[in-house]
Amino acid sequence: MRRLSIYLALVLVCGASRAEQLTIGQCRETALQYNKSLKQASLGTVAATYDMRAAKALFLPDFSVKAFGMYDTATGGLSYDLSELRGSLAPLVTEGVQQGVLSLQQAQWLAAKAANIPGSIGMDYSMDWIYGGAVMLKQPLYMGGKIRAANRMTAIARNLSQESQRMTEAEVIQKTDEAYAKVVNAKELEQVARKYKELLVELDSNVCSAIRHGMGMENDRLRVQVRLNEVELQLRKAQNGIRLAKMNLCHMLGRPLDDEVDVMPEYPYVEEAVQVSDVSSRPEYAMLEGKARLAEQQVKMARSEMLPQLALLAKYGYTHGIEVGGNPLFDEWSFAGGLTLSVPLYHFGERANKVKSARIKLEQAQIEREEKVELMRLELAQAANTLDESKMEVELGEMSVKQAEESMRLSGKNYRSGLATLSDYLESQVQWQKAYESCVNSHFRLYLSSVDYLRCSGLLVP
Repeated sequence: MRRLSIYLALVLVCGASRAEQLTIGQCRETALQYNKSLKQASLGTVAATYDMRAAKALFLPDFSVKAFGMYDTATGGLSYDLSELRGSLAPLVTEGVQQGVLSLQQAQWLAAKAANIPGSIGMDYSMDWIYGGAVMLKQPLYMGGKIRAANRMTAIARNLSQESQRMTEAEVIQKTDEAYAKVVNAKELEQVARKYKELLVELDSNVCSAIRHGMGMENDRLRVQVRLNEVELQLRKAQNGIRLAKMNLCHMLGRPLDDEVDVMPEYPYVEEAVQVSDVSSRPEYAMLEGKARLAEQQVKMARSEMLPQLALLAKYGYTHGIEVGGNPLFDEWSFAGGLTLSVPLYHFGERANKVKSARIKLEQAQIEREEKVELMRLELAQAANTLDESKMEVELGEMSVKQAEESMRLSGKNYRSGLATLSDYLESQVQWQKAYESCVNSHFRLYLSSVDYLRCSGLLVP
């Protein structure tokens, strides 16, 4: 049995030595990489970045290639009667000779040409295939401020995504720190139970020695045994608390719940509080500001629909089609350019009502910002008060531990001298244990209060 106990102890020691010891920095980094909400927020930031780049491209020319093709079986012709023209030329030539305007040779030449004029002329055409293509260019010159407002809106949306990601990071860090601190607190509570057990074991040994020498009663040992049984249960609860705290930490880190992990035996350092009213560093504050500025740009966007819009158009392409007399009428490359102007006149109040609606939404965003900023200031003041109370609780807890230790020392001295009963000594040990546990829990609450204060002040994530 002794060899078996030694072997089991060695196994436990080796198993404990293989446990990975994590720092708060490693836990935060792992939790941030694992958290799915944070991944979703980061993807939103990436998407907002692409939206912003797309909005900037609206300032630049828009190039496109367009092509068309159509087959039409329509045919036809045009005919003109030239007999009247030929009949009217002879009198004009004769009159010109008589008046001396034309010479005889000129008159003869005109008469010969007039004789060659046909009585009528005809021209046949057919549609057949009509096709072509062109490179189009459109350059916005003035869109009523729509493009500029769209660019500002996408930039604001990107900032909102970044602040949302920062808020999610703060929440993840706070939960991770809480899980980390629970492991530290559970280990410290186990240490308190072990120290209390050591005191009771030592007292039990002394009581047994006194009974053997006829200086004590069996009833005293039974009292000590009752307390030992109680502390065994407390020790088991503390060990179970450590195991559950480590499982919770593994859950936050995205690791298997049965992973062997451990933490540093003390709480991480937390910066001191410096102010209790400024919430401008909080991501929630920046998001409220962004929503109000986004509503302002939406008003400008709605107003742009009521303003003129001017753009430059250009085209260079090829067209083929419409045969006339067996030859294509269009069969060449060409360039065209010009301006397009659109001036809204009247839309039965549609666009004006959109502007009014956007202004009301802007007012709502401003009211929401004012209300929630006040609530954030109240939350920060409450967190600062809780932090101040936690500091005082730690100071009083440490003082109580010292006083309980002194009381226990004096009570033990008096018990060994016969000036105090065993009950008094046991009661002093219980008071020491309670004071020690209270002090351990006060340090735990102080750390959580410090982290919560940093979150409320916007300093947890830069």
